[in-house]
Amino acid sequence: MEKILITGKIHPSAIQQFKSLKSYQVIYEPDVRRERLEDLISDCLVIVTRSETKLDNKLIDRAQKLKIIARAAVGVSNIDIDYATEKGILVINTPGKNTNSAAEHTMGLMLSMMRKIPQAFIKMKSGGWDRHLFSGFELKDKCIGLLGLGNVGHRVAKFAKGFDMQVYAYDPYIAPKLFTRHGVVPSQSPYDLASQVSILSCHVPLNKETKGMIDRKVLEKLPEGSYIVNTSRGGVVNENDLLKELDKGKILGCAFDTWEDEPLPKRELVEHPLVWCSPHIGASTLEAQKKIGQTIFEQVHKALGGGVVDFPVNLPQVTSIDNPYIVPYATLAEKIGTAISQIRSFNPTSLEISYRGDLVNVDKGLIKLGLMKGYVNFSSNAYVSYVNASSHFKTLGLELLESDIHLDKEEKSAMLISLKGDKGDLLKIGGIVYDQKYMRLTTINDFYFDIKPTGTFLIIENEDQPGVIGDIGSQLASSKININSFDLSRREQGGDALAIIQIDTLVGRKNLEDLKKVNHIKSVKQIVL
Repeated sequence: MEKILITGKIHPSAIQQFKSLKSYQVIYEPDVRRERLEDLISDCLVIVTRSETKLDNKLIDRAQKLKIIARAAVGVSNIDIDYATEKGILVINTPGKNTNSAAEHTMGLMLSMMRKIPQAFIKMKSGGWDRHLFSGFELKDKCIGLLGLGNVGHRVAKFAKGFDMQVYAYDPYIAPKLFTRHGVVPSQSPYDLASQVSILSCHVPLNKETKGMIDRKVLEKLPEGSYIVNTSRGGVVNENDLLKELDKGKILGCAFDTWEDEPLPKRELVEHPLVWCSPHIGASTLEAQKKIGQTIFEQVHKALGGGVVDFPVNLPQVTSIDNPYIVPYATLAEKIGTAISQIRSFNPTSLEISYRGDLVNVDKGLIKLGLMKGYVNFSSNAYVSYVNASSHFKTLGLELLESDIHLDKEEKSAMLISLKGDKGDLLKIGGIVYDQKYMRLTTINDFYFDIKPTGTFLIIENEDQPGVIGDIGSQLASSKININSFDLSRREQGGDALAIIQIDTLVGRKNLEDLKKVNHIKSVKQIVL
């Protein structure tokens, strides 16, 4: 009999469903040790995992019969997906099944903090009774700010409105119409958001843009007597900065479910009298686990029967694309999508791809997927692939448009991608592929370049004045940042100029702020491609 190995704790009902498959032997060993796992997986057809099982290339190589890896959760960082794809192994997950649980836990922590419920509970359990010691605050009419309005964020918005709270949010990736749909007031930045609210709640993925985003400068924008909630990812809030603000007494409390260092979070924070805490249990409800278990069984059952699964992470049967002309443009579109998501400074309504030359007459489906994948990747906690990029893109409420550029004279193939906002905002990035393999970024907002889109870059807009380049170089040198290349473009002398500077290492948030203070600098963005 073919074997199904389950190494993560899933709901008993799902285990029973797997065992009802008469043609398969089900082995259920949650939290199995690595040595034992290496033996068990050698002849398994399917493995159902959670985060505790690391499926690296060494373990995949031992699984000679493995055809399906099923992740009973959203995240797949414990799986070497590229290697699994190379080996022809399908990877599936269960997105969106714990959204409501995480949102409810946010409200639970918030209420516990505002009404001091845990302290009252402990007091009564120890034989005490003090109705006045645990006086708290209502949520009604309070202003709550949501950092992120995705799957969990918009559920929290709905619950908060049920408590008659005023809801604000900052989420630069989604369309303005989604703010309206959820009855949320948009904010222009984390600083703007903090200045408008008394409760700040985090619902974003952890990446280079969001790591440490809630730092001293954001916390200082909060009014006296504010609160912080984090049920998203540890590291979004700078814990050292938060501790200082708690000790000052400006912030009356914070409620955390996620931590920078798990499972050993900072003790000074956990033990602080103004901290309400839980051990990353936002998704730990019976309902969520039942939905995850049911979904993972249904997906595995479909895959075993040769059916089309609903939540594929990869698509191993597509190992190559027949048209070598399209592949590099799809990769370039992904690079441009990634660049746009990091450069954009407004909430978009649409993305448009304009094609020129021979691209006008070919199937451009893969190019569109590449663009969506690159753009979505920075706004999602989930693993985004060519297979699921379209479904993730739809959640942002953006329209994807296409147009062809027909010129009188023969022109080389190229594409221009435009991000548009509802107030006339526009960001354009163009690109071209030479000899079917050399990708180049050629334009950013009508500034012309010839840039290989690989590495870490600073995009600096400045007034075209003498000494600016030297000042930028001096500022980077003082921050011990080495310049790899420096490309400058301008439309006219004395007007605006745009520099693309490739650097060897990432620039820290403080150093970026220092760069913005250099004379004649109008904006500074950092991107990684």
